[in-house]
Amino acid sequence: MTSETKIVYNGACPVCAFEINAYQRYAQNHDLPLAFEDLNASDLGQYGLTRDQAARRLYVKHHGELLSGLPAFLALWSEMPRYRWLARVFGLPVIRPLAAFLYDRMMAPALYAWNRRRHAKQG
Repeated sequence: MTSETKIVYNGACPVCAFEINAYQRYAQNHDLPLAFEDLNASDLGQYGLTRDQAARRLYVKHHGELLSGLPAFLALWSEMPRYRWLARVFGLPVIRPLAAFLYDRMMAPALYAWNRRRHAKQG
């Protein structure tokens, strides 16, 4: 596994864990060079991230580069044959800016806020 792709995700977030667990099962079943690291049980210093930063969006270390948001998803999907079509569609010049905007401005902040409220109620 010389070019392993590492996915940093929030395993304490039910939505995040559900999606990433599906990717992880697929990667294991197809012996793909993907490593999945729950930010709650990982040394985030190796990525230059704090726990709060890592919880705000998806991070993927791909070919030595740390990616976040839509570029992270594109790198992850491109490594999995079943999901490569998503990388192609969301990577299209017409779709990519809109998808990145929606993820950065709406989806990631909403999911982060929801998960923080949920965690605060539990603790």
